[in-house]
Amino acid sequence: MQTRFFLFFIIFLAFLGSITSCKKKAKKEEIKLCQSDWDDIQKKEVLTILAENSPTSYFLYKGKNMGFEYELLHEFSKDMDIRIQVRMMHNLDSMLTALNNCEGDLIACNLTITPERENELNFTEPYLTTHQVLIQRKPKNWRKMKKSELQDSLVTSIEQLRGKKIFVWKNSTYFKQIHRLNELLKLNLLILPIEGDITSEDLIRMVSENEIDYTITDQNVAKINQNYYSNIDINLKLSGDQHIAFAGRKNSTQLIDTINYWLNLKSNQSTIGEVKRKYFDRKNLTNKAIQEYSTVLNEGQLSPYDELIKSESDTIGWDWRLISAIIYQESKFETYKESWAGAYGLFQFMPATATSYGISRSSSAESQIKAGIKKLNKNYNQWLKEVSDSTEAMYFTLATFNAGRGHVDDARRLAKKYNKNDSTWFNNVDKMMLNLSKPKYYRDKVVKNGMMRGIETYEYVYEVFERYEEYKHAFPTELK
Repeated sequence: MQTRFFLFFIIFLAFLGSITSCKKKAKKEEIKLCQSDWDDIQKKEVLTILAENSPTSYFLYKGKNMGFEYELLHEFSKDMDIRIQVRMMHNLDSMLTALNNCEGDLIACNLTITPERENELNFTEPYLTTHQVLIQRKPKNWRKMKKSELQDSLVTSIEQLRGKKIFVWKNSTYFKQIHRLNELLKLNLLILPIEGDITSEDLIRMVSENEIDYTITDQNVAKINQNYYSNIDINLKLSGDQHIAFAGRKNSTQLIDTINYWLNLKSNQSTIGEVKRKYFDRKNLTNKAIQEYSTVLNEGQLSPYDELIKSESDTIGWDWRLISAIIYQESKFETYKESWAGAYGLFQFMPATATSYGISRSSSAESQIKAGIKKLNKNYNQWLKEVSDSTEAMYFTLATFNAGRGHVDDARRLAKKYNKNDSTWFNNVDKMMLNLSKPKYYRDKVVKNGMMRGIETYEYVYEVFERYEEYKHAFPTELK
Protein backbone atom coordinates (compact mmCIF):
# COMPACT_ATOMS: atom_id res chain seq x y z
CA MET A 1 0.00 0.00 0.00
CA GLN A 2 2.85 2.36 0.91
CA THR A 3 4.71 1.65 -2.35
CA ARG A 4 1.52 2.32 -4.36
CA PHE A 5 1.11 5.68 -2.62
CA PHE A 6 4.74 6.58 -3.38
CA LEU A 7 4.32 5.72 -7.05
CA PHE A 8 1.20 7.86 -7.34
CA PHE A 9 2.94 10.75 -5.62
CA ILE A 10 6.04 10.37 -7.83
CA ILE A 11 4.00 10.39 -11.02
CA PHE A 12 2.24 13.55 -9.84
CA LEU A 13 5.59 15.25 -9.14
CA ALA A 14 6.90 14.12 -12.53
CA PHE A 15 3.92 15.78 -14.18
CA LEU A 16 4.53 19.06 -12.33
CA GLY A 17 8.24 18.92 -13.13
CA SER A 18 7.58 18.41 -16.82
CA ILE A 19 5.23 21.42 -16.94
CA THR A 20 7.94 23.59 -15.34
CA SER A 21 10.54 22.35 -17.84
CA CYS A 22 8.22 23.11 -20.74
CA LYS A 23 7.67 26.66 -19.51
CA LYS A 24 11.44 27.21 -19.27
CA LYS A 25 11.95 25.73 -22.73
CA ALA A 26 9.31 27.99 -24.24
CA LYS A 27 11.38 31.02 -23.24
CA LYS A 28 14.30 29.81 -25.35
CA GLU A 29 14.78 30.98 -28.90
CA GLU A 30 12.68 28.86 -31.27
CA ILE A 31 14.66 26.25 -33.22
CA LYS A 32 14.80 26.87 -36.95
CA LEU A 33 13.40 23.79 -38.66
CA CYS A 34 14.04 22.57 -42.16
CA GLN A 35 11.00 22.39 -44.40
CA SER A 36 10.04 18.85 -45.44
CA ASP A 37 6.72 17.09 -44.95
CA TRP A 38 4.61 14.28 -46.38
CA ASP A 39 4.28 15.88 -49.83
CA ASP A 40 8.07 15.99 -50.14
CA ILE A 41 8.40 12.39 -48.95
CA GLN A 42 5.87 11.25 -51.56
CA LYS A 43 7.75 13.09 -54.33
CA LYS A 44 11.05 11.42 -53.50
CA GLU A 45 9.22 8.16 -52.58
CA VAL A 46 11.48 7.68 -49.56
CA LEU A 47 10.82 8.03 -45.82
CA THR A 48 14.11 8.36 -43.92
CA ILE A 49 13.97 7.24 -40.32
CA LEU A 50 16.45 7.92 -37.52
CA ALA A 51 16.77 4.69 -35.56
CA GLU A 52 18.89 3.33 -32.74
CA ASN A 53 20.81 0.07 -32.94
CA SER A 54 18.47 -2.18 -30.95
CA PRO A 55 15.81 -4.92 -31.38
CA THR A 56 13.06 -2.50 -30.36
CA SER A 57 14.13 0.02 -33.00
CA TYR A 58 16.33 -1.30 -35.83
CA PHE A 59 19.29 -3.60 -36.36
CA LEU A 60 21.02 -5.56 -39.11
CA TYR A 61 21.31 -9.34 -39.01
CA LYS A 62 23.52 -10.79 -41.75
CA GLY A 63 22.82 -7.62 -43.71
CA LYS A 64 19.03 -7.78 -43.35
CA ASN A 65 16.99 -4.93 -41.86
CA MET A 66 15.14 -5.96 -38.70
CA GLY A 67 13.68 -4.40 -35.54
CA PHE A 68 10.21 -3.75 -34.11
CA GLU A 69 9.82 -0.09 -35.04
CA TYR A 70 11.48 -0.63 -38.43
CA GLU A 71 9.02 -3.40 -39.29
CA LEU A 72 6.03 -1.28 -38.25
CA LEU A 73 7.19 1.52 -40.53
CA HIS A 74 8.05 -0.96 -43.29
CA GLU A 75 4.42 -2.12 -43.27
CA PHE A 76 3.33 1.54 -43.39
CA SER A 77 5.67 2.23 -46.32
CA LYS A 78 4.32 -0.73 -48.32
CA ASP A 79 0.77 0.56 -47.94
CA MET A 80 1.86 4.06 -48.92
CA ASP A 81 3.95 2.85 -51.89
CA ILE A 82 7.15 4.48 -50.66
CA ARG A 83 10.50 3.15 -49.46
CA ILE A 84 12.07 3.17 -46.02
CA GLN A 85 15.67 4.31 -45.66
CA VAL A 86 17.34 3.99 -42.27
CA ARG A 87 19.97 6.23 -40.73
CA MET A 88 21.36 4.41 -37.71
CA MET A 89 22.05 6.82 -34.85
CA HIS A 90 25.18 5.89 -32.90
CA ASN A 91 24.63 8.70 -30.41
CA LEU A 92 21.04 9.23 -29.28
CA ASP A 93 21.88 12.68 -27.93
CA SER A 94 22.11 13.93 -31.53
CA MET A 95 18.64 12.72 -32.64
CA LEU A 96 16.86 16.06 -32.40
CA THR A 97 19.60 17.94 -34.26
CA ALA A 98 19.65 15.35 -37.04
CA LEU A 99 15.86 15.52 -37.36
CA ASN A 100 15.73 19.31 -37.49
CA ASN A 101 18.54 19.35 -40.08
CA CYS A 102 16.44 17.09 -42.34
CA GLU A 103 18.92 14.22 -42.04
CA GLY A 104 15.80 12.17 -41.36
CA ASP A 105 12.03 12.55 -41.45
CA LEU A 106 11.07 10.58 -38.36
CA ILE A 107 12.61 9.42 -35.08
CA ALA A 108 12.03 5.73 -34.37
CA CYS A 109 14.02 5.18 -31.18
CA ASN A 110 11.55 3.80 -28.60
CA LEU A 111 10.78 7.40 -27.63
CA THR A 112 8.55 8.10 -24.62
CA ILE A 113 6.04 10.93 -24.98
CA THR A 114 6.64 13.61 -22.34
CA PRO A 115 5.35 17.20 -22.10
CA GLU A 116 8.94 18.43 -22.39
CA ARG A 117 9.57 16.48 -25.59
CA GLU A 118 6.22 17.54 -27.02
CA ASN A 119 7.51 21.10 -26.85
CA GLU A 120 10.20 20.15 -29.40
CA LEU A 121 8.68 17.24 -31.33
CA ASN A 122 5.47 16.29 -33.09
CA PHE A 123 4.51 12.82 -31.85
CA THR A 124 2.30 10.29 -33.55
CA GLU A 125 -0.37 8.58 -31.54
CA PRO A 126 1.23 5.95 -29.28
CA TYR A 127 1.61 2.43 -30.63
CA LEU A 128 2.83 0.99 -27.32
CA THR A 129 2.24 1.56 -23.60
CA THR A 130 5.02 0.67 -21.19
CA HIS A 131 6.61 1.63 -17.86
CA GLN A 132 10.11 1.91 -16.43
CA VAL A 133 11.70 -1.05 -14.67
CA LEU A 134 14.88 -1.76 -12.75
CA ILE A 135 17.33 -4.10 -14.47
CA GLN A 136 19.22 -6.23 -11.94
CA ARG A 137 21.17 -9.46 -12.05
CA LYS A 138 19.95 -12.69 -10.48
CA PRO A 139 22.40 -14.71 -8.31
CA LYS A 140 24.68 -17.20 -10.09
CA ASN A 141 22.76 -20.20 -8.74
CA TRP A 142 19.32 -18.68 -9.31
CA ARG A 143 18.03 -21.70 -11.24
CA LYS A 144 18.50 -23.91 -8.16
CA MET A 145 16.87 -21.48 -5.76
CA LYS A 146 13.31 -21.66 -4.49
CA LYS A 147 11.07 -18.82 -5.62
CA SER A 148 11.02 -17.30 -2.13
CA GLU A 149 14.81 -17.51 -1.88
CA LEU A 150 15.22 -15.82 -5.25
CA GLN A 151 12.87 -13.02 -4.23
CA ASP A 152 14.79 -12.47 -1.01
CA SER A 153 18.03 -12.07 -3.00
CA LEU A 154 16.65 -9.33 -5.25
CA VAL A 155 15.65 -5.70 -4.88
CA THR A 156 11.84 -5.95 -4.82
CA SER A 157 10.90 -2.47 -3.53
CA ILE A 158 12.04 1.04 -4.32
CA GLU A 159 13.24 1.58 -0.75
CA GLN A 160 15.71 -1.31 -1.10
CA LEU A 161 17.66 0.75 -3.67
CA ARG A 162 18.97 2.93 -0.84
CA GLY A 163 22.71 3.58 -1.23
CA LYS A 164 23.01 1.68 -4.51
CA LYS A 165 24.94 2.71 -7.63
CA ILE A 166 22.91 2.92 -10.83
CA PHE A 167 23.91 3.71 -14.45
CA VAL A 168 21.37 5.62 -16.58
CA TRP A 169 21.38 7.47 -19.93
CA LYS A 170 21.50 11.12 -18.89
CA ASN A 171 19.06 12.45 -21.51
CA SER A 172 16.40 9.81 -20.89
CA THR A 173 13.15 9.86 -18.98
CA TYR A 174 14.76 7.16 -16.79
CA PHE A 175 17.38 9.64 -15.56
CA LYS A 176 14.80 12.22 -14.55
CA GLN A 177 12.59 9.63 -12.89
CA ILE A 178 15.33 8.06 -10.76
CA HIS A 179 16.45 11.53 -9.64
CA ARG A 180 12.91 12.29 -8.49
CA LEU A 181 12.76 9.00 -6.62
CA ASN A 182 16.13 9.67 -5.04
CA GLU A 183 15.15 13.12 -3.80
CA LEU A 184 11.68 12.15 -2.65
CA LEU A 185 12.65 9.01 -0.75
CA LYS A 186 16.14 10.22 0.27
CA LEU A 187 17.66 7.03 -1.13
CA ASN A 188 21.22 8.37 -1.25
CA LEU A 189 21.65 6.77 -4.68
CA LEU A 190 24.81 7.25 -6.72
CA ILE A 191 23.32 7.97 -10.17
CA LEU A 192 25.94 7.76 -12.90
CA PRO A 193 24.95 9.60 -16.11
CA ILE A 194 25.72 7.76 -19.36
CA GLU A 195 26.24 9.45 -22.74
CA GLY A 196 23.98 8.68 -25.70
CA ASP A 197 26.54 6.48 -27.46
CA ILE A 198 25.86 3.73 -24.91
CA THR A 199 22.49 2.10 -25.60
CA SER A 200 20.01 0.54 -23.19
CA GLU A 201 20.97 -2.83 -24.67
CA ASP A 202 24.63 -2.17 -23.83
CA LEU A 203 23.73 -1.36 -20.23
CA ILE A 204 21.50 -4.42 -19.89
CA ARG A 205 24.30 -6.62 -21.21
CA MET A 206 26.67 -5.03 -18.71
CA VAL A 207 24.29 -5.90 -15.87
CA SER A 208 23.99 -9.48 -17.13
CA GLU A 209 27.78 -9.85 -17.42
CA ASN A 210 28.46 -8.43 -13.94
CA GLU A 211 30.10 -5.22 -15.18
CA ILE A 212 27.51 -3.05 -13.41
CA ASP A 213 24.75 -3.89 -10.93
CA TYR A 214 21.77 -1.78 -11.98
CA THR A 215 20.27 0.21 -14.81
CA ILE A 216 16.79 1.35 -15.84
CA THR A 217 14.89 0.95 -19.09
CA ASP A 218 11.37 0.60 -20.45
CA GLN A 219 9.58 -2.66 -19.78
CA ASN A 220 9.16 -3.45 -23.49
CA VAL A 221 12.92 -3.09 -24.05
CA ALA A 222 13.61 -5.16 -20.95
CA LYS A 223 11.21 -7.89 -22.06
CA ILE A 224 12.96 -8.36 -25.40
CA ASN A 225 16.38 -8.41 -23.76
CA GLN A 226 15.26 -10.97 -21.19
CA ASN A 227 15.03 -13.38 -24.14
CA TYR A 228 18.81 -13.07 -24.50
CA TYR A 229 19.85 -12.56 -20.89
CA SER A 230 17.87 -14.98 -18.75
CA ASN A 231 19.81 -13.96 -15.63
CA ILE A 232 18.29 -10.46 -15.45
CA ASP A 233 15.26 -9.55 -13.38
CA ILE A 234 12.89 -6.87 -14.69
CA ASN A 235 10.02 -7.00 -12.22
CA LEU A 236 10.49 -3.86 -10.11
CA LYS A 237 8.29 -1.13 -11.55
CA LEU A 238 9.69 2.40 -11.21
CA SER A 239 7.06 4.55 -12.96
CA GLY A 240 3.49 4.69 -14.04
CA ASP A 241 2.38 3.91 -17.59
CA GLN A 242 4.14 5.81 -20.38
CA HIS A 243 3.38 6.00 -24.10
CA ILE A 244 5.86 5.21 -26.89
CA ALA A 245 5.47 6.84 -30.32
CA PHE A 246 7.27 7.97 -33.46
CA ALA A 247 8.26 11.63 -33.58
CA GLY A 248 8.67 14.16 -36.38
CA ARG A 249 9.54 17.84 -36.58
CA LYS A 250 7.03 20.30 -35.20
CA ASN A 251 6.22 21.37 -38.76
CA SER A 252 5.74 17.80 -40.10
CA THR A 253 1.99 17.84 -39.57
CA GLN A 254 1.07 16.00 -42.79
CA LEU A 255 3.48 13.16 -42.07
CA ILE A 256 2.26 12.68 -38.50
CA ASP A 257 -1.40 12.85 -39.59
CA THR A 258 -0.74 10.23 -42.30
CA ILE A 259 0.95 7.84 -39.88
CA ASN A 260 -1.84 8.36 -37.34
CA TYR A 261 -4.44 7.54 -39.98
CA TRP A 262 -2.57 4.31 -40.79
CA LEU A 263 -2.11 3.35 -37.13
CA ASN A 264 -5.83 3.78 -36.46
CA LEU A 265 -7.18 1.90 -39.47
CA LYS A 266 -9.01 -1.21 -38.25
CA SER A 267 -7.68 -3.19 -41.20
CA ASN A 268 -4.11 -2.60 -39.95
CA GLN A 269 -4.65 -3.80 -36.38
CA SER A 270 -3.88 -7.44 -37.14
CA THR A 271 -0.66 -6.46 -38.94
CA ILE A 272 0.47 -4.22 -36.07
CA GLY A 273 -0.42 -6.95 -33.57
CA GLU A 274 1.58 -9.55 -35.49
CA VAL A 275 4.70 -7.33 -35.56
CA LYS A 276 4.37 -6.87 -31.78
CA ARG A 277 4.08 -10.63 -31.24
CA LYS A 278 7.15 -11.29 -33.40
CA TYR A 279 9.37 -9.08 -31.27
CA PHE A 280 7.92 -9.33 -27.79
CA ASP A 281 6.61 -12.89 -27.61
CA ARG A 282 8.78 -15.02 -29.92
CA LYS A 283 12.34 -15.84 -28.94
CA ASN A 284 13.37 -17.44 -32.23
CA LEU A 285 13.26 -14.11 -34.09
CA THR A 286 14.50 -11.73 -31.42
CA ASN A 287 17.39 -14.06 -30.54
CA LYS A 288 18.95 -13.06 -33.87
CA ALA A 289 19.78 -9.72 -32.31
CA ILE A 290 22.54 -11.27 -30.18
CA GLN A 291 23.81 -13.79 -32.69
CA GLU A 292 26.95 -13.39 -34.75
CA TYR A 293 26.68 -10.82 -37.56
CA SER A 294 24.09 -8.75 -35.68
CA THR A 295 24.88 -5.05 -35.25
CA VAL A 296 23.41 -5.23 -31.74
CA LEU A 297 26.07 -7.76 -30.75
CA ASN A 298 28.94 -6.45 -32.84
CA GLU A 299 28.77 -3.20 -34.78
CA GLY A 300 31.93 -4.05 -36.72
CA GLN A 301 30.84 -7.31 -38.37
CA LEU A 302 28.36 -7.47 -41.25
CA SER A 303 28.90 -10.93 -42.76
CA PRO A 304 31.22 -13.95 -42.52
CA TYR A 305 33.18 -12.50 -45.44
CA ASP A 306 33.96 -8.97 -44.27
CA GLU A 307 37.73 -9.38 -44.24
CA LEU A 308 37.76 -11.00 -47.69
CA ILE A 309 35.50 -8.29 -49.10
CA LYS A 310 37.58 -5.50 -47.54
CA SER A 311 40.82 -6.96 -48.85
CA GLU A 312 39.55 -7.46 -52.40
CA SER A 313 37.70 -4.12 -52.46
CA ASP A 314 40.92 -2.33 -51.55
CA THR A 315 42.65 -3.73 -54.63
CA ILE A 316 40.25 -1.83 -56.92
CA GLY A 317 39.55 1.16 -54.64
CA TRP A 318 35.90 0.35 -53.96
CA ASP A 319 34.09 0.74 -50.65
CA TRP A 320 33.65 -2.70 -49.05
CA ARG A 321 30.19 -1.69 -47.86
CA LEU A 322 29.03 -1.19 -51.46
CA ILE A 323 30.38 -4.61 -52.44
CA SER A 324 28.60 -6.07 -49.39
CA ALA A 325 25.33 -4.40 -50.47
CA ILE A 326 25.67 -5.99 -53.92
CA ILE A 327 26.37 -9.44 -52.47
CA TYR A 328 23.40 -9.17 -50.10
CA GLN A 329 21.16 -8.15 -53.00
CA GLU A 330 22.37 -11.11 -55.05
CA SER A 331 22.60 -13.92 -52.51
CA LYS A 332 22.14 -12.66 -48.94
CA PHE A 333 25.71 -13.91 -48.34
CA GLU A 334 24.76 -17.54 -49.09
CA THR A 335 27.56 -19.23 -51.08
CA TYR A 336 25.39 -22.09 -52.33
CA LYS A 337 22.30 -20.06 -53.23
CA GLU A 338 20.91 -20.94 -56.69
CA SER A 339 18.16 -19.11 -58.58
CA TRP A 340 15.38 -20.63 -60.70
CA ALA A 341 17.33 -19.52 -63.79
CA GLY A 342 20.48 -21.38 -62.72
CA ALA A 343 22.52 -18.46 -61.39
CA TYR A 344 24.55 -19.44 -58.35
CA GLY A 345 26.99 -18.32 -55.67
CA LEU A 346 27.56 -15.10 -53.75
CA PHE A 347 27.33 -12.97 -56.93
CA GLN A 348 24.76 -15.18 -58.69
CA PHE A 349 26.81 -15.79 -61.83
CA MET A 350 25.16 -17.63 -64.69
CA PRO A 351 27.10 -20.84 -65.55
CA ALA A 352 28.70 -19.44 -68.73
CA THR A 353 29.83 -16.25 -66.97
CA ALA A 354 31.11 -18.23 -63.99
CA THR A 355 33.20 -20.44 -66.26
CA SER A 356 34.74 -17.43 -67.98
CA TYR A 357 35.83 -16.13 -64.55
CA GLY A 358 37.17 -19.51 -63.46
CA ILE A 359 34.61 -20.47 -60.82
CA SER A 360 32.04 -23.23 -60.37
CA ARG A 361 29.34 -24.20 -57.87
CA SER A 362 31.96 -25.72 -55.60
CA SER A 363 34.32 -22.74 -55.63
CA SER A 364 35.31 -21.23 -52.29
CA ALA A 365 33.84 -17.98 -51.00
CA GLU A 366 37.22 -16.33 -51.60
CA SER A 367 37.23 -17.39 -55.27
CA GLN A 368 33.64 -16.21 -55.73
CA ILE A 369 34.35 -12.82 -54.18
CA LYS A 370 37.47 -12.33 -56.30
CA ALA A 371 35.56 -13.24 -59.48
CA GLY A 372 32.61 -10.99 -58.66
CA ILE A 373 34.79 -7.99 -57.89
CA LYS A 374 36.86 -8.62 -61.01
CA LYS A 375 33.72 -8.54 -63.16
CA LEU A 376 32.38 -5.40 -61.45
CA ASN A 377 35.70 -3.63 -61.93
CA LYS A 378 35.89 -4.65 -65.60
CA ASN A 379 32.38 -3.32 -66.28
CA TYR A 380 33.11 -0.14 -64.32
CA ASN A 381 36.27 0.64 -66.31
CA GLN A 382 34.35 0.07 -69.54
CA TRP A 383 31.65 2.53 -68.48
CA LEU A 384 34.17 5.17 -67.43
CA LYS A 385 35.23 5.41 -71.07
CA GLU A 386 31.68 6.45 -72.01
CA VAL A 387 30.33 8.09 -68.83
CA SER A 388 32.81 10.53 -67.35
CA ASP A 389 31.08 10.95 -63.98
CA SER A 390 32.37 8.18 -61.69
CA THR A 391 29.14 7.91 -59.69
CA GLU A 392 27.03 7.61 -62.83
CA ALA A 393 29.49 5.01 -64.15
CA MET A 394 28.84 3.05 -60.94
CA TYR A 395 25.07 3.12 -61.53
CA PHE A 396 25.53 1.84 -65.08
CA THR A 397 27.91 -0.84 -63.80
CA LEU A 398 25.26 -2.19 -61.43
CA ALA A 399 22.60 -2.08 -64.15
CA THR A 400 24.92 -4.04 -66.45
CA PHE A 401 25.70 -6.56 -63.71
CA ASN A 402 21.97 -7.20 -63.35
CA ALA A 403 20.63 -6.94 -66.89
CA GLY A 404 23.60 -7.31 -69.22
CA ARG A 405 25.27 -4.64 -71.36
CA GLY A 406 22.93 -5.07 -74.36
CA HIS A 407 19.73 -4.09 -72.52
CA VAL A 408 21.43 -1.12 -70.85
CA ASP A 409 22.62 0.10 -74.26
CA ASP A 410 19.04 -0.24 -75.56
CA ALA A 411 17.78 1.92 -72.69
CA ARG A 412 20.46 4.53 -73.44
CA ARG A 413 19.48 4.68 -77.11
CA LEU A 414 15.82 5.12 -76.11
CA ALA A 415 16.83 7.87 -73.65
CA LYS A 416 18.64 9.74 -76.42
CA LYS A 417 15.69 9.36 -78.79
CA TYR A 418 13.24 10.74 -76.21
CA ASN A 419 15.49 13.70 -75.32
CA LYS A 420 16.77 12.36 -72.03
CA ASN A 421 20.38 12.31 -70.87
CA ASP A 422 21.86 8.97 -71.91
CA SER A 423 24.78 9.42 -69.48
CA THR A 424 22.60 9.89 -66.39
CA TRP A 425 20.93 6.92 -64.76
CA PHE A 426 18.25 8.21 -62.36
CA ASN A 427 15.22 9.89 -63.97
CA ASN A 428 16.74 9.36 -67.41
CA VAL A 429 18.07 5.97 -68.56
CA ASP A 430 16.35 4.13 -65.70
CA LYS A 431 12.96 5.33 -66.99
CA MET A 432 13.74 3.87 -70.40
CA MET A 433 14.84 0.64 -68.74
CA LEU A 434 11.33 0.44 -67.27
CA ASN A 435 9.85 1.03 -70.72
CA LEU A 436 11.64 -1.98 -72.22
CA SER A 437 8.72 -4.14 -71.04
CA LYS A 438 6.27 -2.17 -73.26
CA PRO A 439 5.76 -3.05 -76.97
CA LYS A 440 5.92 0.59 -78.05
CA TYR A 441 9.49 0.75 -76.81
CA TYR A 442 10.99 -2.72 -77.21
CA ARG A 443 9.74 -2.81 -80.83
CA ASP A 444 11.45 0.49 -81.57
CA LYS A 445 14.12 0.13 -84.26
CA VAL A 446 16.82 1.51 -81.89
CA VAL A 447 16.29 -1.46 -79.55
CA LYS A 448 18.61 -4.33 -80.55
CA ASN A 449 18.02 -6.84 -77.74
CA GLY A 450 14.24 -7.03 -77.45
CA MET A 451 11.90 -6.98 -74.49
CA MET A 452 12.99 -7.33 -70.86
CA ARG A 453 11.46 -6.87 -67.39
CA GLY A 454 13.10 -3.53 -66.78
CA ILE A 455 11.49 -3.15 -63.36
CA GLU A 456 13.99 -5.67 -61.97
CA THR A 457 17.02 -3.63 -63.01
CA TYR A 458 15.31 -0.37 -62.07
CA GLU A 459 14.71 -1.71 -58.53
CA TYR A 460 18.10 -3.42 -58.35
CA VAL A 461 20.20 -0.26 -58.77
CA TYR A 462 18.03 1.73 -56.38
CA GLU A 463 17.95 -0.97 -53.69
CA VAL A 464 21.70 -1.64 -53.77
CA PHE A 465 22.54 2.02 -53.26
CA GLU A 466 19.83 2.42 -50.65
CA ARG A 467 21.29 -0.52 -48.74
CA TYR A 468 24.78 0.89 -49.24
CA GLU A 469 23.70 4.11 -47.51
CA GLU A 470 22.27 2.09 -44.62
CA TYR A 471 25.46 0.06 -44.32
CA LYS A 472 27.51 3.29 -44.25
CA HIS A 473 25.46 4.54 -41.29
CA ALA A 474 25.59 1.16 -39.53
CA PHE A 475 29.34 0.76 -40.11
CA PRO A 476 30.67 4.34 -40.15
CA THR A 477 34.33 3.40 -39.95
CA GLU A 478 36.02 0.94 -42.25
CA LEU A 479 37.85 -1.56 -40.12
CA LYS A 480 41.04 -2.87 -41.66
